[in-house]
Amino acid sequence: MKKIIHTLKAPAPIGPYSQAVLSGNTLYTSGQIALNPETMELVLDDIKTETKQVMENMKAVLAAADMTFENVIKTSIFISDMHNFSQINEVYATYFDEATAPARETVEVANLPKFVNVEISMIAVK
Repeated sequence: MKKIIHTLKAPAPIGPYSQAVLSGNTLYTSGQIALNPETMELVLDDIKTETKQVMENMKAVLAAADMTFENVIKTSIFISDMHNFSQINEVYATYFDEATAPARETVEVANLPKFVNVEISMIAVK
């Protein structure tokens, strides 16, 4: 049985998908981009600010499922320019304990929704 997870503290979906789906004890999040959930405007000041907004959006989705970054077992990071990797990684690292960090892949892609620079999705387990 699946449970749809929704919070007003993260951006509303901009298409036919849910912010996250809980199946049993496993949470599958949709990708988050740097949309401010209150204004639905993009936060693109610089790559670090953009990444922080993405992570804060993800934090809100996890919280809506009664989880934290400690529950995350896998992340997928999609970036439009691999030259931004170190700055994205610097912000991303502040949300995880390196000793227990989740598995991860980082992939450079041609384009992302709304032509943002970074999108992140996660899988978490209670």
